[in-house]
Amino acid sequence: MLNLKMFFDKELPTPAVFAVGTEYQIMVPVKYRSLMWVKVGDKCYYDDSNGILRSLDKIHRMRVPAAELEKAGKYTVCERRIIRRKPYFPIIQPETEKEFDFYPVKGGKTRAYHISDTHNMVETPVKAAKAFGKIDFLILNGDIPNHSGNPKYFNTIYDICAQLTHGNIPVVFARGNHDLRGLYAEKIADYTPNWNGNTYFTFRLGDIWGIALDCGEDKPDTNDEYGGTICCHAFRERETQFIKDIIKHADEEYLAEGVKHRAVVCHFPFTNRPNPPFDIEEELYTEWAKLLKENIKPHAMICGHTHDIRVSEAGSELDKRGQPCVMLTCADKTRDCEDYSGIGFEFDENRIDVYRTDNTGKVEKIYTIHEE
Repeated sequence: MLNLKMFFDKELPTPAVFAVGTEYQIMVPVKYRSLMWVKVGDKCYYDDSNGILRSLDKIHRMRVPAAELEKAGKYTVCERRIIRRKPYFPIIQPETEKEFDFYPVKGGKTRAYHISDTHNMVETPVKAAKAFGKIDFLILNGDIPNHSGNPKYFNTIYDICAQLTHGNIPVVFARGNHDLRGLYAEKIADYTPNWNGNTYFTFRLGDIWGIALDCGEDKPDTNDEYGGTICCHAFRERETQFIKDIIKHADEEYLAEGVKHRAVVCHFPFTNRPNPPFDIEEELYTEWAKLLKENIKPHAMICGHTHDIRVSEAGSELDKRGQPCVMLTCADKTRDCEDYSGIGFEFDENRIDVYRTDNTGKVEKIYTIHEE
């Protein structure tokens, strides 16, 4: 039966603009089957599969070269809703469109806010972020949905983005371990940013270069909790090669012209060595830390997962695998989920100031990273 509501609900959901590699991925969740593309300047960028406009999934992804969107400073989302996609003469609604301004990160003093481990919470993390004030980009660092048992849970990602970015500023996204759980876990890369299908990638925002890493699950692949549904060790081995490939192309990445700040964004603080059964991948994570420390030399390692906020300096008690730099775990919530705290970052010349804020409006400077 035709859902007549679709003819009256004309409001386009707010896009999220994810920074991935050398492009922005403009992603738009939709309630109904539709065709979609974006206009940037005089060029259209389509959500297509080998020349066929996509309509089966309720998420659209348009890939736009970063330089083009940054130059234009705006984009227009165009949509045609499907009435009936017949093999011949399909019935499709007329085009509707909505324009969005886009404010790229230009360098100099830059403000960002980090959210992770919301586990379906939206209101309190948003309040904590708004307490920090105006931001230039948003970091979502894993476990934003509670799990991936239903694709509707991915809406939490886009609800937070809509309220904090309004489709106007970039978002950096990293996957968390709870995101690997549930029937639709294998589809999360379709609902979130990825680079050639991989959930690990680099990004560049103004004078900030970053690498988003993905540790996968937090216990051995054989743990009964997973029921034989994961193969994260092999996934991490591929990621090790990815890190090595980035190092081989350093001049195009972290040593590129204009880079002043280097950051690692990763849900799991892999330089820690927690108690069993979480004490996994000793050799592999030590190799990651060494590759980062000796080559990329990041200024900040930004993590979530532990449901607390703490600062771990290299060589401190928490550093068990050769931490490459200061590590921060950046999200805290009460057990009853009524309160939430996150971290705001202010990148400036040769320093990064770190602030803790919460949903009551409290703002507290907790640390300064002095870059060498």
